Amino acid sequence: MVWTELRAAVAAALDAAGLATPERLARLDFAIPRDPAHGDWTTNFCMLVAKEAGMPPRAIADAIVKHFPADHPVIGAVEVAGAGFLNFRYRDSFTASLPARILAEGEAFGRSDFGAGEKILVEFVSANPTGPMNIVSARAAAVGAAIVAVLNAAGWEAASEFYVNDAGNQVDLLGASLKARFRARIGEDGTLPEGGYQGEYLATLAAELPEAEARAALASGDAAWWRAQALERMIAWQQRDLARYGVTFDRWFRESTLHESGAVDETKRALDARGVTYQSVKPLGVSEAAQARVDSEEGASAGDAPATWLKTHDHGDDMDRVIVRADGRPTYLLPDIAYPRDKRARGYRRAINLWGPDHHAYVTTLTSALAALGLEDDFLKVQIVQYVKLMQGDEEVKMSKRLGQFETLADLVDEVGADCARFFFLQLSSNAHLKFDMQKAKEKNDTNPAYYVQYAHARCCSPARKGAERGLAAETGAPGPLTAAEEVALVRKLSTFPEVVRGAAAAREPHRVPTYLMELSAELHRYYHNCPVLKAEPEVARHRLRVHDAVRQVLRNGLALMGVSAPERLEREEEAES
Repeated sequence: MVWTELRAAVAAALDAAGLATPERLARLDFAIPRDPAHGDWTTNFCMLVAKEAGMPPRAIADAIVKHFPADHPVIGAVEVAGAGFLNFRYRDSFTASLPARILAEGEAFGRSDFGAGEKILVEFVSANPTGPMNIVSARAAAVGAAIVAVLNAAGWEAASEFYVNDAGNQVDLLGASLKARFRARIGEDGTLPEGGYQGEYLATLAAELPEAEARAALASGDAAWWRAQALERMIAWQQRDLARYGVTFDRWFRESTLHESGAVDETKRALDARGVTYQSVKPLGVSEAAQARVDSEEGASAGDAPATWLKTHDHGDDMDRVIVRADGRPTYLLPDIAYPRDKRARGYRRAINLWGPDHHAYVTTLTSALAALGLEDDFLKVQIVQYVKLMQGDEEVKMSKRLGQFETLADLVDEVGADCARFFFLQLSSNAHLKFDMQKAKEKNDTNPAYYVQYAHARCCSPARKGAERGLAAETGAPGPLTAAEEVALVRKLSTFPEVVRGAAAAREPHRVPTYLMELSAELHRYYHNCPVLKAEPEVARHRLRVHDAVRQVLRNGLALMGVSAPERLEREEEAES
């Protein structure tokens, strides 16, 4: 990819000038300028290292230009601009040959080894197994799957995992709620337990139960049977909905296995051995601001019996936290520490967790706890996936699992399709609040970004199909020159796709991919209208067919990273001859 080749050339120039050091090279990066007048690539590297190097930025820039290889196969010109920017311009022969290069690489175009095979585990969705997937989980699923995809495309070895919270009282309550629904089904008192789940999905589950077994469990008072039935059937429901959405996981990891395997107890012993736990009624480490919350800390002693506290305050938390209650039961924090410890033991160098905004305050607590455990500071990265407002016109659809008032992932897929839903969820940064416009998502025009990009792909397929009917195929020999301004702009946009993928992976920002695809589609539509294929002379037509094929390949590759299909025909596809 161009970024790698450019970096290698500049690093070699710095070395030849006697200016290369590991610290300086670590700061060497490049960006794609917004204004084409500033070249195809640019860097402010010279200004970043000027003070440490004891040289004016322009002097460093001049040294790089002097030693930059004149015969570089990609870069034909290097310019010093302003206070010390370096602007790089493509060689004409590179841009002319790029469509053929893209087609030769095919699905591999955009991929790189930047991540050097580092193992990363991405945990996302991890919704409680108490109801069907809702819209918040749908966004997390789209974002998480795309992060895994771009990481793997950029050379990391990334895997996906769903953490099943099956060890809490909420599953007991779900089982009791299912039991009540079954009793109602057979004509008995179906009053829900206090705080029980009211969604109609439980009536559906109750109708699927083997009646003889369910009646036997009622007669025996076997609460474990109801719990197991509710849990397993709800997990299967969630898996079906996610699979229909196009999202699967490498592993579904159950919290209960941490307890059953002894991993929770082992984690407690590891913390004890590090000297970061203590017995007390009150925390020894607490900030002034957190004093008022000490008594409400989960697991804090109500009387004189001491609990086991973890010294998280020493590592940045606002107070120490209870990991074992006075009665010996672990708090939720202890298995939450055991889980990333298990991930590290499985050989993952980094873990990425996607959490909802309601967990924002817990990030510092968990990272402080892992620091107390001795895990690397950069092992766990938590990324917040912000709220979604599902809009029906000007009205927001309210969501609540317990009351059964929510739009499910399955409902959304039924209404707008998996492709459109995933594209909409990915088009903004996951850290931004999202209003999901149901009306726009159903449109089949340029106001729908998913349709806009998919239509661009279909539009690329049309000239090749029509050309084949006339015996006209894309050129396969030496590339012709790029002449039209629209063609030059389009091919230059194609050249940046590998950098978009690399940047999206490194920053864990998959929204960069749909942003790029929208921009590429706009360039394609301009090219399509201003540089017709089938009306051109045969030699020009064959050349333009190859450009269309290259755009089609990049659009397909980008959509694949998003988990979105690339249709070859759409309703508006044949609206104009090209």
